[in-house]
Amino acid sequence: MAQTKRLIFKVTDLEKSFGSYKALKVNKLEIHPGTIYGVIGTVGSGKSTLLNILSGVEQQSSGVVLYDDQPYERNWLGRIVAHDEVFYSRHPEIHGSGQTVSSYVAGKFGKKKNVIENRYFNEGSFKNLWNRKIKEISRGELHWLGMILACEVDPRVLLIDDYGMYFNGGMEKDFRNQITKMNRTLGTTIVLSAPSDINLKHFASVLIYMDHGHISKIRPGISRKTNRNNKSERKHHHNHRNKKKRQNRNRR
Repeated sequence: MAQTKRLIFKVTDLEKSFGSYKALKVNKLEIHPGTIYGVIGTVGSGKSTLLNILSGVEQQSSGVVLYDDQPYERNWLGRIVAHDEVFYSRHPEIHGSGQTVSSYVAGKFGKKKNVIENRYFNEGSFKNLWNRKIKEISRGELHWLGMILACEVDPRVLLIDDYGMYFNGGMEKDFRNQITKMNRTLGTTIVLSAPSDINLKHFASVLIYMDHGHISKIRPGISRKTNRNNKSERKHHHNHRNKKKRQNRNRR
């Protein structure tokens, strides 16, 4: 009997409406483990709505979204409980925080706080961010902070919206290197969205083009990579869980 292939996300007959406006209608989408995906579309194409639903930030109006063959859990109010293996760079928990950047990083990373400060906040135009409240910084600064957290948190699945939108060429290249390293060495599954494929086509294995809430086409990226096998991805998942347990013990 043939073995059924494993998927990180499986989307079937997905729809999302805001009142009478139908923002998203995706009949089928499969996200495989250990692969980099680029979701391409202009404003209103549905790419951000798709990432919001995959992350658990928003609920679909109808259809099925499975993470690792299971739907997301819901709390007693019926709201989706975010999965700790999935990190979303634009999660409201980050963007709406009243904490300073330094306090948020300390709570998220514990003893690694000083390493992150020295790596990203010791010089240049972002030095002044360290002691500012997150809810008071600009959209560009929020985007940069989300990218830093994404690269440092080491999730099983990484979702990044509007990749590279506020970056210059040097910044985009630096983050691209970090993202591809995560994918190669850890088997991280990565889904990034952007208004165009100018950056993503060079390192995403699969490009998903969206238009008016629909997937218009799916194409391979220029630098197509071989997917991690299931054994390798499971090993990363196991390591990720052990790391989280160690971090929780260190914070006590």
